[in-house]
Amino acid sequence: MKKDFYEQLGVGREATDDQIKKAYRKMAKQYHPDANPGDAAAEAKFKEISEAYSVLSDSSKRQKYDQFGHAAFEQGGGGGFHGGGMDIDIGDIFGSFFGGDSIFGGRSRTPKPRRGADIQMRVNIKFEEAVFGATKEVQLQTHEACGTCSGSGAKPGTYPESCKKCNGSGSERITRQSFIGMMTQVVTCSACRGQGKIIKTPCQTCSGQGRVLTSKKLDVNIPKGIDSGQSVRIGGKGEMGEKGAPSGDLYITVTVAPHKLFSREGSRLSLEIPITFVQAALGDEISIPLLDGGVEKQKIKPGTQPGTLVTLRGKGVPNVHNPRNVGDLIVRLNVTVPTALNDKQRDILKNFNDAMGEDYVNHKKRWFDKVKAYFT
Repeated sequence: MKKDFYEQLGVGREATDDQIKKAYRKMAKQYHPDANPGDAAAEAKFKEISEAYSVLSDSSKRQKYDQFGHAAFEQGGGGGFHGGGMDIDIGDIFGSFFGGDSIFGGRSRTPKPRRGADIQMRVNIKFEEAVFGATKEVQLQTHEACGTCSGSGAKPGTYPESCKKCNGSGSERITRQSFIGMMTQVVTCSACRGQGKIIKTPCQTCSGQGRVLTSKKLDVNIPKGIDSGQSVRIGGKGEMGEKGAPSGDLYITVTVAPHKLFSREGSRLSLEIPITFVQAALGDEISIPLLDGGVEKQKIKPGTQPGTLVTLRGKGVPNVHNPRNVGDLIVRLNVTVPTALNDKQRDILKNFNDAMGEDYVNHKKRWFDKVKAYFT
């Protein structure tokens, strides 16, 4: 007597369609004849589980089996897997199990026209162009529809004809006898190679391909705030797709040149400005250059220390996703020390040092005393 179909697949009668499919997939890989050459027991087991799956994967057949058991498919009741010569679509059973490829060769499904490939390019831009945006002209090579045949691939005055073998579908069904019954397999049409059309007189310009390699120039808008390594995507400007499928995209990756004065970290700009000892001691109003060529006036307090940071709000880099959100400009004030003094200047500094009194002269000594006390 035949074994229960549920037991053969190792599932309960309440199993879902997905659980049945997973169970069959696991066992089919284990007992498939290709994985067990010459093993008669494995071949017999594979036939059993395939028969079980062909019934339990079909809702109407499963309902009959649950009600009448194996008797539902005897004497023509359900088309009998063995004696009735059940016609099984091998693509339906194995298509989702083995990556879409039939285990007997070829594709289990009609191939769809492929989308065009994406194109990657690199463009060098200036520091200012990255911050404020720009329009750059790029030159690229890509395949486009042939102008002679308008992309048909056929010589002007002629037209592609529908493939008679597949009736324009691009695929054909092959039925053959196998060890588990009649198998139907969907494969790419051998006459038109999946195109669905036959070109008897090809276009001489594109040799029947329907597309030609073209060199063209394109204006690309560089957004404000873009940084090195980021890309601009231009939809539909990549390679031409097949048989009316959409074209790929163009990706422009930018490399930003460094600036002589400014540096950048995200949306923040940094700038170092030298000031004199007198400006730091007495205070002053200084001019801070901006990246856009403008100038910002800024007062510095008396007694400003070396390395003091001044923040100018909203004078940095726009956010590439939200240009209205602009970062800050951070200015570091560096006090310059003269390296060459004449006699008069040295006398003035000595007089200044004497005029500062003991507190100023002994400031360095007290600092070293604090350091010594800390370590002892």
